[in-house]
This record gives sequence, structure tokens and C-alpha cells, in this order.
Amino acid sequence: MMGAREEERTGFQEGSGFGEKYDLQTDFVMVYGVSATMPERIRQWAERGYKVHLMTGVSWGGYQEYLNGQYDGRPHWDEAQTYKSGETIIHGTSREIPYMVPTVAYADFLTERIRPAVDAGVDAIHLEEPEFWVEGGYSEAFKREWLIYYNEPWQDPDGSCDGQYRASKLKAYLYTRCLDRVCSALKEYSLVKYGRPLRFYVPTHSLINYAQWRIVSPESRLLDVPSINGYIAQIWTGTSRTANVYEGVAAERTFETAYLEYGIMQELVRGTDRRMWFLHDPIEDDPKRTWSDYRANYIRTLTASLLHPGVSRYEVAPWPKRIFEGQYPAENGEGKEPIPPDYATTLLLLMHTLGNMDQPEVEDFGNNVRIGVLMADSAMFQRKAPGVPTAGFMLKYDGTNEVEMTDEYALKLLLYSSFYGLTLPLLKHGLPVRPVQLDNIRRFPGYLNDYRVLVLSYEFMKPEFPDIHASLAQWVRDGGALVYVGDDSDPYHQVREWWNQGAKPYLTPREHLFECLGLAPDRAEGVEAVGRGVVVYMKEHPERLAESAEAADRLRHAVRTAIDKLGDGRRSWLPANHLMIRRGPYVIASVMRESVSEEPLRLTGLYVDLFDPQLAVRETVVVQPGHQVLLYNMQQIDQPGRSGIIAASSRIECFMSEADSVSFTVRGPQGVRAVARVRCGFQPSSADYTVPGRTEPLAYEWDNRTSTLLIRYEHHPGGAEIRIR
Repeated sequence: MMGAREEERTGFQEGSGFGEKYDLQTDFVMVYGVSATMPERIRQWAERGYKVHLMTGVSWGGYQEYLNGQYDGRPHWDEAQTYKSGETIIHGTSREIPYMVPTVAYADFLTERIRPAVDAGVDAIHLEEPEFWVEGGYSEAFKREWLIYYNEPWQDPDGSCDGQYRASKLKAYLYTRCLDRVCSALKEYSLVKYGRPLRFYVPTHSLINYAQWRIVSPESRLLDVPSINGYIAQIWTGTSRTANVYEGVAAERTFETAYLEYGIMQELVRGTDRRMWFLHDPIEDDPKRTWSDYRANYIRTLTASLLHPGVSRYEVAPWPKRIFEGQYPAENGEGKEPIPPDYATTLLLLMHTLGNMDQPEVEDFGNNVRIGVLMADSAMFQRKAPGVPTAGFMLKYDGTNEVEMTDEYALKLLLYSSFYGLTLPLLKHGLPVRPVQLDNIRRFPGYLNDYRVLVLSYEFMKPEFPDIHASLAQWVRDGGALVYVGDDSDPYHQVREWWNQGAKPYLTPREHLFECLGLAPDRAEGVEAVGRGVVVYMKEHPERLAESAEAADRLRHAVRTAIDKLGDGRRSWLPANHLMIRRGPYVIASVMRESVSEEPLRLTGLYVDLFDPQLAVRETVVVQPGHQVLLYNMQQIDQPGRSGIIAASSRIECFMSEADSVSFTVRGPQGVRAVARVRCGFQPSSADYTVPGRTEPLAYEWDNRTSTLLIRYEHHPGGAEIRIR
């Protein structure tokens, strides 16, 4: 059953007003956009019982009155992000919507533009996608900001590694400043005028995806902005199906990529009181794919998110109108077709199941080694080789999600093998790798305590502060195992930064780290004990570890050596082709291809299959490689004789259980075929469906093994009552 809407466990974003056909009945809705219709759209959704938030773009939007000078009397097109060629970087296909350089004037404009949403009574505001493209940095506004920030004249970001690194640091700072200014001003306004606290959230892609797609965003810097209350992890098929290389093969690996993306986003809230919602998208921005393609990849991303139990809030869909009213290419290639009824039913089943994922009991199955691969914001700062043109590489936000490749260098950039070379060889063999935010080591004492093994390389990112190394070295001395991978060949080691600017300069940040560990900077690769811990040094560029099976094995051997050297018999790594956890009664598993075997995962027990639109009861579940499963374990129920909802493709309200009857109200999108499996303390003799003006009998199927019945019905505007006698 769904909890109170005040908990805001599930929500969606929608640019249209209320519509019966996409009334998902989540806890909250994010009304999208600050157009003149915004107050009316807010009113419509609030009247239907939703908690109402506002969402708008922070780096782009329909802000023509600002750009063209109507807002303050001067045009602001010089604040549009600009290529080296002088061409404006646009969002989508309209030349009128550029990505913006977030100046102080632009932040103040956003504050005024969003203020009417506060007046309309929204509970929270989401400023989405603070994005500055790596290819940008040539507008007059950016040149002014460079002079203000660095106290030196602007330099061409494409002229040197130092120019690119410094430009990217500035880009991250500018959006951090913008968000702080807008959020603080409107929070004060809400308190002064209405005495009402206002919350701010930042929907953002993962650090992994932004680095891969060559976009700069604040990411972990948002932790230093006190006016921000949390985030939405914008991870979906469109980000996670971006190809990468494993054992020399470039391919889409949606599940594995999504698993890593959700993992790094969890680090933005771990150990804090901030909220995180994980996003799923049942389709994606690319309208050329079939419903079967959308479904398969949606299941992969959803399963990946559920394997991270530290988060239990979800944005169940962006743009539900395009899901439930849109049409996409037919499977036979002839014309387009609306959403298949079974997929619509499954989507609603899963959306409402997500509201129950805050489970106190979590159990991991399989490998119990807590291993992290360190990732830093600076990974976004060195995503271009000076003098090599790559503007044609940019991903297009025009509804096609296409990538234009100019040459082999652009393709190599997009594959991002430096990161995936450190992660996929471990994940593919059943090790539950967690990306760990390097920058957080200095923010939170004991941040690394949950991990026994860490993998690190400075060949594709850099430590922004030297004190990170003191904490990392102490973690090793206290019994951690550090696997360092790098050959010091990255040209970005020479940028003007702390490791080469102080009284004792170092050629690379690795040299400073090794000094903190008590190791000689020029030591040979190998294994060395440090205190109660160990350092394994691989003198190799991580990109090479993606090139072949033999290279992947070298990384696996180094990590296994680190685990063995710790001498903890309780920690082991047994190669496996799957990941699996339990969250309360829910069992989540994914079996991977390209792994140690092609054997399926076999589970026996008594399960309800939540990926099945008929909510089938299964005693044996077989999960083939490349597939996932989400099950309700009927043997995990605490009170077997008690009535309750196992799963339903509806919001369940007013649930009443008596000795001889069970009744409840169901709500959901009009016209969608709905299903529910209900556990009863008695074997039923009838089931009725009541809407204003009529009552009719419902057919049902009784399952004696689980004491549940399956009912099917359609949603009705205003809801319907179901009574089981």
C-alpha cells in the first residue's frame, strides 16, 4: 500500500496540465516550466491531491525576454555558451534556446522568473541540469568571468591542458554560485512573505555520464551549498546505453552502466540528511525505438537502481503524457503504435511498488568485499586534448539522442575507457563495485570506513586538494587495500595546480600520494605493506585495461592480490555472473552477459513476479544472462494470516480488513488495464467493483499456495472501490 503523500517517495515531471490518461497517482508532481500557464497547472494538480513542486531548466529555457533585452533593457546573447567558431551552443533544435553562462544577472533573472511559483504555493523547486559544455568557453560573458575569478586575462581553453582545466573549474564554480544565489534568495522570499519553508533540489546527470558526454556540472560541489536540499539522479536508458569497451569490445551495456551511474549518485547523499530520488524513464528522448526496446532497457535501469538500497525514493517517469498518449515505431516496421496494454500495466505495477522500497532489512547475496573505484569532479575538467577539434562529437538534445562522430579520436573520447577499464572487469565478474566520490574524503570524517579495497588512478582525473592524500594514507594504514593504476603519462599532470605550485613541487599528484604513504615516488610496480594495509601499484594507463580479456585479467589479479594480502578470511571474491540483493520481501537480481559463465540464475521458493503484468506466482524462477528479475518473496511475510496488498498497478487507499471482507480504493490513469494481487485471511466467494452509479462483479483467480487472489479492472476517474467478501 502507498504511504502518505507527505513522504514524497514517488513523483513525476510533466509540462502539461492535469490529464486523466497520465494521472500516475504518485505522491508528488513536478510541474515543468515557468510559462504564463504555470499557476493554472499548479492549481490543477494540487486539486487532485498531489504535493506540487516546480521544475525548470537552470542552464537553458524559454528565456527570450532576458536574452533579447525586455527584462532589464539590455540584450544578453553575449551570455550564451559559445563554440570556438563563435557559433552558439543550443539546446534542442531551436536557435532561440541556448545554453547559458550563469552570470550574476542571469541568476537574478531566474530568481524573478521563478518567484511566481512560490506565490502559487509550491512545496519545492527543482533547478535541473546545470550544464556547461566542454566545447564552450568563448563567449564575452565567460571571458569576463575568467578575469573576475582568476584575476588574469582569459586564455583559450583549447590552447593548452592548463587552459582547458582552468576553464572547466570555472564552469563548475559558476553554476555552483548560480544555484546558491537563486535558492537562497527564494528561500528568504518564501519565509518573509509567507512564513513557509521552501525546499530546493537539483536534478542532475551522474558524474560518470557528464564526464563521458563531456559536460561540466557542479556535482559534489553541490554538497557545499547549504540551500540545496537534495537531488534527482537523472539516469535513464538515454544515458546508460552509451557504449563502452570491455575486453576489447565496444557495445551498449545498459545494466552495468546504469549500476555504476546510480552508484556514484548515491554518494551525493550518503551520510547526509539530503534527499535523493532515482529517475527511471519507461521510454527515452529518442523517439525512433520500439516499445520492446524501451521496455528491455527500462527494466535494466530500474533493476540497477534497486541494487543500491541506500536510496528508496524515485522519479517514476518524466513526461508521462508522451508515454501513455505517444506513439512509437511498430515492431513490424510499419507505422507507429501506442503503448502495449501489458507494458502499461507493468509500468504502473512497478511505479507503485517503488513506493514500498524503504525496507529496514537488506541482505546481499554473493561477494561480500566492499570495493570502491574512486571518481572525482575533476574527471569533467580534462575531457579534451588541446588543438584537436571535437565539436561535431556533441550529443544532440533534439529528441534523437544521436552522436555525430568526426573521427576516431571523438569515438575514443565517448567510450571513456579510462573509467570503464577500472570498473567493468570487476563488475562483470560479480564484484559489486561502488564508485566513490574522491572529493568527499575531505568533507566527511570516516567517509571511506565502509570500504576494504579502493581502486584509484590520476590518469583521467586529479585530486583538487592535497589533504585528501593524508586521509587516504591513514585509511590504508588502518587496514585498507589501495590499488593504484597509472603510468604518469596524462598531459594534465602539468596543469597549474597544488602539486606543482608549492614550496616542494611534485611532477604528478601520485608522487605526493606515495610520499604520504611512505613509498618512494619512483618505486617499481608491485605490492607493499603500509601499516596494517597494503598498496598494489600497477604502472599502466587504465584505458589499456579495457582493450582485451588479458588486460582485464591483470586488473582482476591486482584486486584479488589486494584482497588476499589483507588476510581477512571473511572477505572473498568468488567470480559470479550475477548481482542479487533482498530488500524486505523484494528480491532483485540481474544476470550479466560477458561474464564467467552463461549459466542462468535459478531461484526456488514462492514468489510473485513483479515484471509479469499478470503477477504470476512462481515456485521456480530462472533468470537467463542479459535479464533481470524483481520478485515478491511470499515466504518473507511476517504475518501470514493477515490481509494486505502484495502488488497493484494502482494507488491503494482506504484499505480495510475485516473478518469476512477486504475493501480498498484504487486510483490510476483512465483506460489503463489494472491488476492487483491481494492476500486474504479467508478464501473469497465474490469480488465487486464500484464506481459512482454502478457496482459490478469482478472475476478473480485464487491461488491457494499464497492465499492470494488476482483481480483485473480498469481505472476510473475519481477512483473505484473494490470489495472482496
